[in-house]
Amino acid sequence: MATDLLTAESDSRTAVAARGEDALAGRADRTQVSSSSVDGQMAMEIQPLSRMHHLASTDVNAVLKDLIQLTKPRIVVMILVTTVATAMIAAGGTIALPTMFLLLLGTGLVAGSAGGANQIWERVIDARMPRTAVRPLPSARLSLAFATAFTASIGTMGVMILGMRFGLVPALVGLATWGLYVFAYTPMKTRTSWNTTVGAIAGALPMLIGYTALGGSLLDVTGWLLFAVLGAWQYPHFMAIAWLYRRQYDEAGFRMTTTVEPTGISAGWQSIIGSIVVIVSGVALCWMNPGVWPAAIGSVAVAAATLPMLKASIRFLRQRDDVTARRLLRSSLLVLPAVLAVVTVRVFL
Repeated sequence: MATDLLTAESDSRTAVAARGEDALAGRADRTQVSSSSVDGQMAMEIQPLSRMHHLASTDVNAVLKDLIQLTKPRIVVMILVTTVATAMIAAGGTIALPTMFLLLLGTGLVAGSAGGANQIWERVIDARMPRTAVRPLPSARLSLAFATAFTASIGTMGVMILGMRFGLVPALVGLATWGLYVFAYTPMKTRTSWNTTVGAIAGALPMLIGYTALGGSLLDVTGWLLFAVLGAWQYPHFMAIAWLYRRQYDEAGFRMTTTVEPTGISAGWQSIIGSIVVIVSGVALCWMNPGVWPAAIGSVAVAAATLPMLKASIRFLRQRDDVTARRLLRSSLLVLPAVLAVVTVRVFL
């Protein structure tokens, strides 16, 4: 019986110990569950913050892309390329990098502001054309107030940089470029096909920004020959675009050469004349510096570079279809940098 009592006591102690271990295990399990709950709560709190950061970064990137698109970046790049060439021609050689940077910054800001103001003005019409309906303002990705403030800010900065670093003349030319493009060319697009001529003048004026910024004068023949190259080049380039998008231009209410005279004959002739003026002006530029052989070689190079655009213009006049218009557009994109490269290299020979 004592043995039974000892056995019972031992069993009792074992049971108590077991209950104690179960209690400890239960507390441990609850602690683990609690810890898991806390971890889950923290994960739930961290995940939205991470997602919010990602969304914020995405929104900023999207706004930056829209602001760049608002400035018409392709046109700005073309203007900057021509500015480099004209500045080097005016300087008679290489230019210090800080000087070139400020020149390109000022010119680019003015050009970008003009492009933005153009899109602000045409936002309603742009919404009617598939080609332009995806722009930031017609698609409502940017507000009108924000786009206006941005455009005014970069335009002011651009003119100030040109004026403070390069003088009054380049700043005034930049201001004239902006005003002509925004207040003359833009409203004329819905009134007369002569808007192309005004737009070509506004598009070529940046040549004189670069030229006068590096010591050239508005009275120099060289500066105006450079102006003629870029101004004339815009005719075959834009006539090809005007033909390819003639139906959209017509539906939107734009008065382009290809909508006023839909046969394309006038557009073809303007392309041919523009190509010839590019050749003549480019050849003349090669003879503005001393040296017969360098001038002769440069003249041949300019003619050879421009000949494909002239041929494409003639083919476009004869056939007046989308195929020849696309060929003309492609050739024009190659001609301008080629001609500018030749006349710039000529300075060093």
